[in-house]
Amino acid sequence: MERFEHKVVVVTGAASGLGKATALAFAARGATLALCDVNAQGLADTAAEIAEVSVAPFVRTVDLADPGACKGFITEVATSLGGIDVLVNVAGVLGFTHVADVTETLWNRVMAVNMSAPFWLSQAALPHLLERGGNIVNVASSAAFLGEAYLVPYTASKAALVQMTKSMAMEFLKQNVRINAVAPGGMNTAIGANESLPEGADMALLQRFMPVRPMAEPALVADLIVYVASDRAANIHGACLSTDAGITAG
Repeated sequence: MERFEHKVVVVTGAASGLGKATALAFAARGATLALCDVNAQGLADTAAEIAEVSVAPFVRTVDLADPGACKGFITEVATSLGGIDVLVNVAGVLGFTHVADVTETLWNRVMAVNMSAPFWLSQAALPHLLERGGNIVNVASSAAFLGEAYLVPYTASKAALVQMTKSMAMEFLKQNVRINAVAPGGMNTAIGANESLPEGADMALLQRFMPVRPMAEPALVADLIVYVASDRAANIHGACLSTDAGITAG
């Protein structure tokens, strides 16, 4: 099993779903955790669960749509915990809607959380990661590689995140840091719990990107994130690893 004793791991979106599963997975492996989410109650619940089995995590309620809040969170983590070894950008939002009904507010929110926040967090964290030979793991999606009806802002943001990961990896190719992404398919999470399909949605179009195999439990994806962040994955840099039960295979 990968171990992270004496390493500071930052996980965004830790209040629920994959972010929570990722935080729990790192906690089980000895990491010192710094967690954030916009959902204060969910974040507190995650922290309490971790505190039962490990050291209580550093937690902050943060709206990642605010670049200043992203940078401030990283600065506070590094100051409070003495540095950063791993940044895992999990937080994300969906937004089912017809193209004609996409508003500036929806577009900007999806892009801010899914693509811009990982950039601002990474930019702020990189000096600390370079100092300690750390790494970044961005959570993309199978949607980065598939056209998905009624999810244009989401798929665009995840495709941009993949290319951002690769370009940042190339810029830091000769330096002591690794930058990667993982791309899950459908998971049993609450990310779409408050989402509804747009009126008149064509189910035949939706079925084109529905998984054939069962939805993955978040812990399965979290295990891949932990591996990519570990020293065992020292040769993985600039990659986007799929964990989507074959949905992008053909």
